[in-house]
Amino acid sequence: MIRSIIVDDELHGREELAVLLEETGKFTILDSCVNAFDALKSIRKYRPQLLFLDIEMPVVGGFELLAMIDEEIMPYVVFVTAYDEYALQAFEEKTLDYLLKPIDLKRLDKMVDKVISAIKTDSRPFIPDGLLSRVPCYIGTTVKMVPSAEIDHVKTKIGGVYITAGENSFFTDLTLKLLEERTSLVRCHKQYLIHPDHIDRIRPLENGGAEITTRRQHMVPVSRRYYRGLKNQLGL
Repeated sequence: MIRSIIVDDELHGREELAVLLEETGKFTILDSCVNAFDALKSIRKYRPQLLFLDIEMPVVGGFELLAMIDEEIMPYVVFVTAYDEYALQAFEEKTLDYLLKPIDLKRLDKMVDKVISAIKTDSRPFIPDGLLSRVPCYIGTTVKMVPSAEIDHVKTKIGGVYITAGENSFFTDLTLKLLEERTSLVRCHKQYLIHPDHIDRIRPLENGGAEITTRRQHMVPVSRRYYRGLKNQLGL
């Protein structure tokens, strides 16, 4: 059985697809998510093999969601969308397969065969390229999309990953590794990332490390391990 998650903002779409997939006898539906934020949590929790993903969803669409998933837990992706077949040709190289709404049963059978073949041969799931322009952060139960260009620095604590933007600090579900790979933030410490555009001063320390003062007067440590790499990235 292929462990799967459905992501679609339309209840009818989620329910219809779940029924059709279960009737094939090939899929176990681990979760059904109404938005990208619930999907991100569910993917981390269940580690599915396959994601059935709507492209157009409110706030965060399908492609943006994929850019928020760490490489080591990236599932195979099948888009489920109302886009016409000609528009979808542009997406073929970015996905394992796609289904058009309303779902055609013959097309569904072909998708099942393609998915089974890909999983058996252990071919690599799609991994998004390009930078992540926004980062989902949480204020209580509210989600705030923080532009990555506005992020001063990021740090990990026992409680998780925290983003500082302006004078505010926000919790995010994204990992430090993913933020380093898919934003303009650079590593300056095992527990810190810094945005180069927000650096005001760098003060070398006797231990071989340094201390950054940002334009907002936040103090960010630079470990000896990452100091040389940081200077190279800044052209110093």
